Amino acid sequence: MAEQVCHKADIRAIHDAMDVLNGKWKISILSTMCYYNRRRFSDISTDLAGISNKQLSKELKELEQNKLIERTVLATQPVTVEYSLTEYGWTLQGIIEDLAKWGSTHRKVIMG
Repeated sequence: MAEQVCHKADIRAIHDAMDVLNGKWKISILSTMCYYNRRRFSDISTDLAGISNKQLSKELKELEQNKLIERTVLATQPVTVEYSLTEYGWTLQGIIEDLAKWGSTHRKVIMG
């Protein structure tokens, strides 16, 4: 019975993680920041073909609210905004790398 309680806690933790990382774009946004570190809005938009500016803005705000990324406004003319992973956001790097490895393997399995 104790084992069952442990698994329920794990499943609940996975559900919590998926609530933060849900949607089509969040993992991809975090990935581009893992690979390139600091990114401007336009850089991220270029990295993720198919995302609208409105959707990217929404996703970035949600990632910032969850303390995974930080937004830095630079005193340039015109104003430049950069996004980067927080220290907490960097804790996802291993998961992103593992997901990339799995995705590569999956593609090979499916494609033959």
